Amino acid sequence: MTRTMHISTLMATASLLLSSGCATITRTPSQAWTVETRPISATASLSNGERCETPCSLKLRRKYPFTLELCKPGYARVETTVQSGVSGAGGTAMAGNVLIGGLIGVGIDAGTGAMKDLKPNPLIVELEPAEPGCQTPTFPPVPEGGQPPKAVEESGS
Repeated sequence: MTRTMHISTLMATASLLLSSGCATITRTPSQAWTVETRPISATASLSNGERCETPCSLKLRRKYPFTLELCKPGYARVETTVQSGVSGAGGTAMAGNVLIGGLIGVGIDAGTGAMKDLKPNPLIVELEPAEPGCQTPTFPPVPEGGQPPKAVEESGS
């Protein structure tokens, strides 16, 4: 093989590696997740300890499913689960890792959850009127004699 062929092969390989869509590079372990209610101003309480008033967006780890409680006076309490699953973009990036032979990248993506998405996103809920309705959020439950669980902190990925 000539020097020119070596350089061409090297450049083609580098180009393929850089454009492969590796989830570790193109996707972070966290994502913006949004919840909306109709009417607005319900308290959204997550099982990871996060809480916000709707509509709101939170930065959450992709790999952890969670339970959500929505509470608003005059409306029935709603509890639902948000799932964590392989997304189209995450699956494509994972396939790119496998094709390139990047088993390390596959392991990192699987471990960090970079190949997953929280679903549904956005979550849109129509609250049902009820009297007196949900007065105080009960979720997440506070462990006996303890503090509510802490929110998942974003690492410097």
